Amino acid sequence: MPHAPYDAIVLGAGGVGSAAMWQLARRGLRVLGIDRFAPPHGEGSSHGQTRIIRQAYFEHADYVPLLLESYRLWEELEGLAGQRLKIETGLLEVGPRDGVVVPGVLSAARQHGLAVEELAAAEIESRWPGFRMPENQSPELAGVFEPRAGYLRVEECVAACLAEAQRHGAELLPNVEVHDWHAGADILVRTAAGDFRANRLVITAGAWAGPLLHNLGVSLEVRRKPLMWYEPHDASASAAALTSAANGFPCFLFELPHGIFYGFPVVDERGLKAAEHSRGDAIVDPLAVDRQLHATDRQRVDQFLQTHIPSVRTPCREHAVCLYTMSPDEHFIVDRHPDDPRVVFAAGLSGHGFKFTPVLGKALAELATAGVTCQPTAFLSLRRFGRS
Repeated sequence: MPHAPYDAIVLGAGGVGSAAMWQLARRGLRVLGIDRFAPPHGEGSSHGQTRIIRQAYFEHADYVPLLLESYRLWEELEGLAGQRLKIETGLLEVGPRDGVVVPGVLSAARQHGLAVEELAAAEIESRWPGFRMPENQSPELAGVFEPRAGYLRVEECVAACLAEAQRHGAELLPNVEVHDWHAGADILVRTAAGDFRANRLVITAGAWAGPLLHNLGVSLEVRRKPLMWYEPHDASASAAALTSAANGFPCFLFELPHGIFYGFPVVDERGLKAAEHSRGDAIVDPLAVDRQLHATDRQRVDQFLQTHIPSVRTPCREHAVCLYTMSPDEHFIVDRHPDDPRVVFAAGLSGHGFKFTPVLGKALAELATAGVTCQPTAFLSLRRFGRS
């Protein structure tokens, strides 16, 4: 027999799912979160030590109000958890003056009154000796520095959201496979641990969202994305130059003709973390993803580092594999399900969603309980794909 109905069931308790559980439970709802693994875990998209957080959003200026609320919620969560989750190292973004990144950052900053600083290549090298900006690069590169950007401690963020959700009475069911869901008088969720019923359903399943949202008619492509950590050549001087605490070394993102690369200062003994944001191999089954590191995975990142951060030793000393779930236009999809308004979801975060998780969790909680959200998510709705 099915269990007694919950007020809300959340499918997927990673970044957005854990935040949705927190936001629903703090409203007094009886909440159950179900995850295929035991979060925070390394099987999906919400792992790998760090994620960049920033406000001057080159992808679309409409994200900025969401980010301002997200910053507020991260800081609230820090107070509740009693630990630092968001570290503002600043972010250096580099690219052609007529590219996507630098003009996009400047445009978003102008529209929303955000503080950013424009820097020429020589100024970047002078300010942060760890970076190299070769004079013969074509096209010529320039930079923008956002001082309020930085990184999130990703596993600690998920754990803090889950702890707050559970403090408000939410239940977490880990290591359980969800088979499917069906909307009737209640919403029935079929799992390997039995059937569960709820008045509302929140789908935040990341790379596993496609089968659960198959009837939306919107493709969600999962991509394999390696993350790599590199040891400085000199364990003392080089490491200090690449550490925010010692030299103000920032997070970084480079738009180059052959790809977009990003990374983080030295945070601990693992070293400097770097990865490629562009490209990525499409995969069919997230459970069968290849988590080994191959020469083809690291060659492009190694080449980027050899050119722009040569004080690290290649190849990498450690790696992890993360999953991007791409929407057709690489923007999030956040909405109520067109077949049943009791079902709400966030999907297709396209590799840039973790920084938004608390505000997306809040938006989903509002959609699930009130049918509308006060968060400015209309530009992320299904309507842009012809569904409503």
